[in-house]
Amino acid sequence: MDNKTQQRPEVPIITIERDEQPQQKTATNTHIQSGKQKWTRRLVQLVVTGCMMVAVAVAYHYWNYYYNIGVPVSVSPSQNITKLQSPARPETSEVVMTSDSIFGVAMDFYAIHGLRASIEFAEPDTADASVFLYCRSADHKPDGKHLGSLVVDGEERQSDTHRLGYMAMLDGNQVIGISRSDKVKDYVQEHGGSFFRQFVLVSDGTIPHRFYLHGKVERRAIGRIGNRLYYIATRHKETLWDFADALREYGFIDAIYITGGADYGFYRDSHGIRHDIGNPSTYPHKNWEGIIPWLVFRKSTQQ
Repeated sequence: MDNKTQQRPEVPIITIERDEQPQQKTATNTHIQSGKQKWTRRLVQLVVTGCMMVAVAVAYHYWNYYYNIGVPVSVSPSQNITKLQSPARPETSEVVMTSDSIFGVAMDFYAIHGLRASIEFAEPDTADASVFLYCRSADHKPDGKHLGSLVVDGEERQSDTHRLGYMAMLDGNQVIGISRSDKVKDYVQEHGGSFFRQFVLVSDGTIPHRFYLHGKVERRAIGRIGNRLYYIATRHKETLWDFADALREYGFIDAIYITGGADYGFYRDSHGIRHDIGNPSTYPHKNWEGIIPWLVFRKSTQQ
Protein backbone atom coordinates (compact mmCIF):
# COMPACT_ATOMS: atom_id res chain seq x y z
CA MET A 1 0.00 0.00 0.00
CA ASP A 2 1.01 3.45 -0.66
CA ASN A 3 1.05 6.15 1.92
CA LYS A 4 -2.29 7.58 0.76
CA THR A 5 -4.05 4.29 1.35
CA GLN A 6 -2.71 3.89 4.90
CA GLN A 7 -3.63 7.43 6.02
CA ARG A 8 -6.89 7.57 8.15
CA PRO A 9 -9.44 10.20 7.34
CA GLU A 10 -9.45 13.15 9.66
CA VAL A 11 -12.53 13.28 11.98
CA PRO A 12 -13.80 16.80 12.39
CA ILE A 13 -14.33 18.05 15.95
CA ILE A 14 -17.68 19.77 16.45
CA THR A 15 -18.07 22.00 19.44
CA ILE A 16 -21.57 22.97 20.59
CA GLU A 17 -21.77 26.04 22.79
CA ARG A 18 -24.81 26.61 25.00
CA ASP A 19 -25.86 29.86 26.43
CA GLU A 20 -26.65 29.12 30.12
CA GLN A 21 -27.65 32.68 30.94
CA PRO A 22 -31.41 32.27 30.19
CA GLN A 23 -31.55 29.23 32.55
CA GLN A 24 -30.02 31.31 35.30
CA LYS A 25 -32.66 34.01 34.74
CA THR A 26 -35.48 31.41 34.82
CA ALA A 27 -34.23 29.98 38.10
CA THR A 28 -34.05 33.45 39.59
CA ASN A 29 -37.60 34.25 38.46
CA THR A 30 -38.88 30.96 39.85
CA HIS A 31 -37.21 31.71 43.17
CA ILE A 32 -38.78 35.19 43.27
CA GLN A 33 -42.24 33.84 42.39
CA SER A 34 -41.93 31.13 45.07
CA GLY A 35 -41.00 33.77 47.65
CA LYS A 36 -43.97 35.92 46.65
CA GLN A 37 -46.33 32.94 46.94
CA LYS A 38 -45.09 32.11 50.44
CA TRP A 39 -45.47 35.74 51.53
CA THR A 40 -48.98 35.86 50.01
CA ARG A 41 -49.97 32.62 51.78
CA ARG A 42 -48.69 33.97 55.08
CA LEU A 43 -50.58 37.22 54.57
CA VAL A 44 -53.79 35.32 53.79
CA GLN A 45 -53.29 33.15 56.88
CA LEU A 46 -52.81 36.25 59.02
CA VAL A 47 -55.94 37.84 57.58
CA VAL A 48 -57.99 34.67 58.11
CA THR A 49 -56.68 34.29 61.66
CA GLY A 50 -57.48 37.94 62.37
CA CYS A 51 -61.01 37.54 60.98
CA MET A 52 -61.54 34.44 63.13
CA MET A 53 -60.37 36.29 66.24
CA VAL A 54 -62.70 39.18 65.45
CA ALA A 55 -65.60 36.76 64.87
CA VAL A 56 -64.93 35.03 68.20
CA ALA A 57 -64.75 38.39 69.98
CA VAL A 58 -68.02 39.53 68.39
CA ALA A 59 -69.72 36.23 69.25
CA TYR A 60 -68.55 36.47 72.86
CA HIS A 61 -69.71 40.07 73.12
CA TYR A 62 -73.12 39.05 71.70
CA TRP A 63 -73.45 36.14 74.12
CA ASN A 64 -72.25 38.20 77.10
CA TYR A 65 -74.66 41.05 76.30
CA TYR A 66 -77.78 39.04 75.48
CA TYR A 67 -77.44 35.86 77.54
CA ASN A 68 -74.97 36.40 80.38
CA ILE A 69 -77.38 38.64 82.32
CA GLY A 70 -76.49 37.45 85.81
CA VAL A 71 -79.71 35.54 86.58
CA PRO A 72 -81.29 32.33 85.25
CA VAL A 73 -84.25 32.65 82.91
CA SER A 74 -87.42 30.63 83.37
CA VAL A 75 -89.13 31.34 80.04
CA SER A 76 -87.35 32.09 76.76
CA PRO A 77 -88.56 34.80 74.37
CA SER A 78 -89.69 32.08 71.93
CA GLN A 79 -91.75 30.39 74.64
CA ASN A 80 -93.40 33.68 75.56
CA ILE A 81 -94.22 34.31 71.90
CA THR A 82 -95.91 30.90 71.83
CA LYS A 83 -97.98 31.94 74.86
CA LEU A 84 -99.01 35.13 73.10
CA GLN A 85 -100.09 33.12 70.07
CA SER A 86 -102.34 30.82 72.10
CA PRO A 87 -106.08 31.56 72.41
CA ALA A 88 -106.85 33.55 75.55
CA ARG A 89 -108.36 31.40 78.31
CA PRO A 90 -112.00 32.25 79.03
CA GLU A 91 -112.36 33.43 82.64
CA THR A 92 -114.65 35.63 84.66
CA SER A 93 -113.22 39.15 84.66
CA GLU A 94 -112.12 40.02 88.17
CA VAL A 95 -109.21 40.90 90.41
CA VAL A 96 -108.84 38.73 93.51
CA MET A 97 -107.05 40.51 96.34
CA THR A 98 -105.20 38.75 99.16
CA SER A 99 -102.64 39.94 101.74
CA ASP A 100 -99.63 38.43 103.47
CA SER A 101 -96.40 39.36 105.22
CA ILE A 102 -93.11 37.74 104.27
CA PHE A 103 -89.88 38.53 106.14
CA GLY A 104 -91.71 41.46 107.71
CA VAL A 105 -92.71 42.89 104.31
CA ALA A 106 -96.49 43.38 104.26
CA MET A 107 -97.91 43.03 100.75
CA ASP A 108 -101.23 43.01 98.91
CA PHE A 109 -101.58 40.64 95.97
CA TYR A 110 -104.02 41.30 93.13
CA ALA A 111 -104.53 38.18 91.02
CA ILE A 112 -105.59 39.04 87.47
CA HIS A 113 -108.40 36.93 85.98
CA GLY A 114 -109.93 37.19 82.52
CA LEU A 115 -108.63 40.69 81.81
CA ARG A 116 -107.17 42.26 78.69
CA ALA A 117 -104.07 44.42 79.20
CA SER A 118 -103.14 47.49 77.18
CA ILE A 119 -100.99 50.59 77.46
CA GLU A 120 -102.84 53.90 77.39
CA PHE A 121 -101.73 57.51 77.77
CA ALA A 122 -105.03 58.73 79.24
CA GLU A 123 -105.48 57.87 82.92
CA PRO A 124 -108.66 55.79 83.37
CA ASP A 125 -111.74 57.40 84.87
CA THR A 126 -112.82 55.95 88.20
CA ALA A 127 -116.32 55.59 86.77
CA ASP A 128 -115.14 53.48 83.82
CA ALA A 129 -116.63 50.09 84.70
CA SER A 130 -114.59 48.31 82.01
CA VAL A 131 -111.35 49.04 83.88
CA PHE A 132 -110.62 46.41 86.54
CA LEU A 133 -107.08 47.53 87.45
CA TYR A 134 -104.53 50.07 86.30
CA CYS A 135 -101.03 51.14 87.31
CA ARG A 136 -97.86 52.66 85.90
CA SER A 137 -95.63 50.82 83.45
CA ALA A 138 -92.47 52.34 81.88
CA ASP A 139 -90.56 55.22 83.44
CA HIS A 140 -89.71 58.48 81.72
CA LYS A 141 -87.13 61.24 82.02
CA PRO A 142 -87.92 64.88 82.95
CA ASP A 143 -87.88 65.72 79.23
CA GLY A 144 -90.64 63.16 78.63
CA LYS A 145 -88.42 60.56 76.94
CA HIS A 146 -89.36 57.05 78.04
CA LEU A 147 -86.86 54.69 79.64
CA GLY A 148 -86.65 51.17 78.32
CA SER A 149 -88.30 49.85 75.18
CA LEU A 150 -91.91 50.90 74.74
CA VAL A 151 -94.40 49.76 72.10
CA VAL A 152 -98.03 50.93 72.15
CA ASP A 153 -100.56 49.30 69.81
CA GLY A 154 -97.81 48.30 67.39
CA GLU A 155 -96.06 51.69 67.42
CA GLU A 156 -92.53 51.79 68.79
CA ARG A 157 -92.10 54.78 71.11
CA GLN A 158 -88.66 53.85 72.46
CA SER A 159 -86.04 51.13 71.93
CA ASP A 160 -83.68 50.49 74.84
CA THR A 161 -82.64 47.08 76.20
CA HIS A 162 -80.81 48.20 79.35
CA ARG A 163 -83.72 47.08 81.54
CA LEU A 164 -83.98 43.31 81.42
CA GLY A 165 -87.55 42.78 82.63
CA TYR A 166 -90.42 43.12 80.18
CA MET A 167 -94.16 42.73 79.81
CA ALA A 168 -95.90 42.03 76.50
CA MET A 169 -99.60 41.99 75.67
CA LEU A 170 -101.43 40.88 72.54
CA ASP A 171 -104.98 39.70 71.74
CA GLY A 172 -106.04 39.22 75.36
CA ASN A 173 -102.81 37.47 76.39
CA GLN A 174 -100.12 39.05 78.54
CA VAL A 175 -96.74 37.68 79.62
CA ILE A 176 -93.74 38.85 81.59
CA GLY A 177 -90.17 37.72 81.09
CA ILE A 178 -86.49 38.45 81.60
CA SER A 179 -84.30 38.92 78.54
CA ARG A 180 -82.31 41.50 76.63
CA SER A 181 -83.55 40.02 73.36
CA ASP A 182 -86.00 42.07 71.30
CA LYS A 183 -87.76 39.03 69.83
CA VAL A 184 -90.91 39.50 71.90
CA LYS A 185 -90.97 43.26 71.31
CA ASP A 186 -90.56 42.82 67.57
CA TYR A 187 -93.32 40.19 67.49
CA VAL A 188 -95.93 42.27 69.31
CA GLN A 189 -94.94 45.34 67.31
CA GLU A 190 -95.57 43.47 64.06
CA HIS A 191 -98.97 42.28 65.31
CA GLY A 192 -100.26 45.49 66.87
CA GLY A 193 -99.57 44.63 70.50
CA SER A 194 -97.89 46.53 73.34
CA PHE A 195 -94.64 46.07 75.26
CA PHE A 196 -92.57 47.80 77.93
CA ARG A 197 -89.38 47.17 79.89
CA GLN A 198 -88.64 47.54 83.59
CA PHE A 199 -86.11 46.42 86.20
CA VAL A 200 -85.99 42.73 87.06
CA LEU A 201 -86.86 41.79 90.66
CA VAL A 202 -87.09 38.00 90.40
CA SER A 203 -86.01 35.74 87.55
CA ASP A 204 -86.62 31.99 87.72
CA GLY A 205 -86.92 32.26 91.51
CA THR A 206 -83.62 34.15 91.83
CA ILE A 207 -83.05 37.80 92.72
CA PRO A 208 -80.27 39.86 91.08
CA HIS A 209 -77.02 40.56 92.93
CA ARG A 210 -77.48 44.30 92.50
CA PHE A 211 -80.32 46.81 92.39
CA TYR A 212 -80.12 50.32 90.97
CA LEU A 213 -82.88 51.86 93.11
CA HIS A 214 -82.16 52.56 96.76
CA GLY A 215 -83.94 53.93 99.81
CA LYS A 216 -87.27 52.93 101.35
CA VAL A 217 -90.48 53.80 99.50
CA GLU A 218 -93.75 52.06 98.67
CA ARG A 219 -93.03 49.39 96.10
CA ARG A 220 -95.02 47.88 93.21
CA ALA A 221 -94.45 44.94 90.86
CA ILE A 222 -96.00 42.61 88.32
CA GLY A 223 -95.21 38.99 89.17
CA ARG A 224 -95.96 35.49 87.92
CA ILE A 225 -96.79 32.30 89.78
CA GLY A 226 -97.46 29.50 87.31
CA ASN A 227 -99.41 31.13 84.47
CA ARG A 228 -101.14 33.65 86.75
CA LEU A 229 -100.07 37.29 86.78
CA TYR A 230 -100.33 39.41 89.93
CA TYR A 231 -100.06 43.07 90.67
CA ILE A 232 -98.23 43.43 94.00
CA ALA A 233 -98.13 46.45 96.32
CA THR A 234 -96.36 46.90 99.65
CA ARG A 235 -98.35 48.45 102.49
CA HIS A 236 -95.30 50.22 103.90
CA LYS A 237 -92.04 51.67 102.66
CA GLU A 238 -89.49 48.99 101.82
CA THR A 239 -86.06 48.69 100.24
CA LEU A 240 -86.05 47.12 96.80
CA TRP A 241 -83.88 44.28 98.06
CA ASP A 242 -86.31 43.39 100.87
CA PHE A 243 -89.24 43.63 98.47
CA ALA A 244 -87.61 41.34 95.87
CA ASP A 245 -86.51 38.84 98.52
CA ALA A 246 -90.05 38.68 99.92
CA LEU A 247 -91.46 38.09 96.44
CA ARG A 248 -88.99 35.27 95.86
CA GLU A 249 -89.80 33.68 99.21
CA TYR A 250 -93.55 33.94 98.56
CA GLY A 251 -93.12 31.86 95.41
CA PHE A 252 -93.00 34.25 92.49
CA ILE A 253 -91.08 32.75 89.58
CA ASP A 254 -90.61 36.06 87.77
CA ALA A 255 -91.33 39.64 88.83
CA ILE A 256 -90.62 43.03 87.29
CA TYR A 257 -90.67 46.43 88.93
CA ILE A 258 -93.52 48.92 88.51
CA THR A 259 -92.79 52.57 89.20
CA GLY A 260 -95.04 54.99 91.13
CA GLY A 261 -95.33 53.09 94.42
CA ALA A 262 -97.51 55.64 96.23
CA ASP A 263 -99.53 56.65 93.17
CA TYR A 264 -103.27 56.10 93.13
CA GLY A 265 -104.89 53.24 91.28
CA PHE A 266 -107.88 50.99 91.76
CA TYR A 267 -109.14 47.47 91.16
CA ARG A 268 -112.58 45.88 90.80
CA ASP A 269 -113.76 42.61 92.26
CA SER A 270 -116.03 40.05 90.58
CA HIS A 271 -119.07 42.26 91.36
CA GLY A 272 -117.48 45.25 89.63
CA ILE A 273 -117.07 47.16 92.89
CA ARG A 274 -114.13 49.58 92.80
CA HIS A 275 -111.48 49.49 95.56
CA ASP A 276 -108.75 52.13 95.92
CA ILE A 277 -105.03 51.37 95.83
CA GLY A 278 -102.51 53.96 96.96
CA ASN A 279 -103.14 57.58 97.83
CA PRO A 280 -106.46 58.94 96.44
CA SER A 281 -105.23 62.53 96.84
CA THR A 282 -102.83 62.01 93.92
CA TYR A 283 -105.74 61.32 91.52
CA PRO A 284 -105.90 62.44 88.79
CA HIS A 285 -102.24 62.78 87.87
CA LYS A 286 -101.84 66.23 86.34
CA ASN A 287 -98.06 66.07 86.16
CA TRP A 288 -96.87 64.35 82.99
CA GLU A 289 -100.40 64.08 81.70
CA GLY A 290 -100.34 62.40 78.30
CA ILE A 291 -96.75 61.20 78.84
CA ILE A 292 -97.23 58.52 81.52
CA PRO A 293 -97.91 55.15 79.85
CA TRP A 294 -100.59 53.52 82.02
CA LEU A 295 -100.88 49.75 82.18
CA VAL A 296 -104.64 49.18 82.04
CA PHE A 297 -106.46 45.88 82.59
CA ARG A 298 -109.96 45.92 81.09
CA LYS A 299 -112.80 43.45 81.02
CA SER A 300 -112.43 41.07 78.12
CA THR A 301 -114.60 41.95 75.13
CA GLN A 302 -115.50 38.27 74.77
CA GLN A 303 -117.61 38.38 77.94
